[in-house]
Amino acid sequence: MTRASNTQGGEATLSKDGLPGWLDPVVHAVETVEPLQLSRFLPPEDGAGRQSAVLILFGEGEGKGGHQGGDGSDGGGPELLLMERATSLRSHAGQPSFPGGALDPEDGDPQGDGPLRAALREAEEETGLDPAGVQLFGVLPKLYIPVSGFVVTPVLGWWREPTPVGVVDPNETARVFTVPVADLTDPANRATAVHPSGHKGPAFLVESALVWGFTAGIIDRLMHYSGWERPWDRNKQVPLDWRA
Repeated sequence: MTRASNTQGGEATLSKDGLPGWLDPVVHAVETVEPLQLSRFLPPEDGAGRQSAVLILFGEGEGKGGHQGGDGSDGGGPELLLMERATSLRSHAGQPSFPGGALDPEDGDPQGDGPLRAALREAEEETGLDPAGVQLFGVLPKLYIPVSGFVVTPVLGWWREPTPVGVVDPNETARVFTVPVADLTDPANRATAVHPSGHKGPAFLVESALVWGFTAGIIDRLMHYSGWERPWDRNKQVPLDWRA
């Protein structure tokens, strides 16, 4: 199968052909991980919740900061595309997140390739990403975000042909940025976020941002099951604001 493209009802496929070798551990993790290994919050059995999708997009950095590639080669190494949500949004305002959002009717079957189209469409709308340069290669089990009622399908992609990205609509997105995987696995950048409710979860302090919540949880589990995780101090805590 070929690259997924055409988010307006066109073909959306998954393919592992031609992926860089450093993505092999991620592909294996996606193929073997069980839902409860990702989160204790799974979709309600009664089918409640709004179907949505996020794009977990891996690219190859340009070498800023001297990061080494995941396969040991010189170069920028693996990186992830993230965005910071506008503070005016009703759900998860101001949080760093993966591009994504709710499925639209034109995306198609939520149990089929609808999430693939939705992930690409939302990424294009939020970051200006050209979906033609993205090769989708995997889908994680659907998860649930109780605070917003979203049932989320994480869709993974390889940024085969990078294109410029940035804020498209400031009412939705405050910032678009990439984070080297080397920074995400650096123990110095890891912490435990503590919500005023008492809930604790993984957090990453990268690119002048505190990544926490659903996004940090997915990154944490991907790093762990891909074998990229390095020992870090789980007693290092970062308190969250009561408005979080």
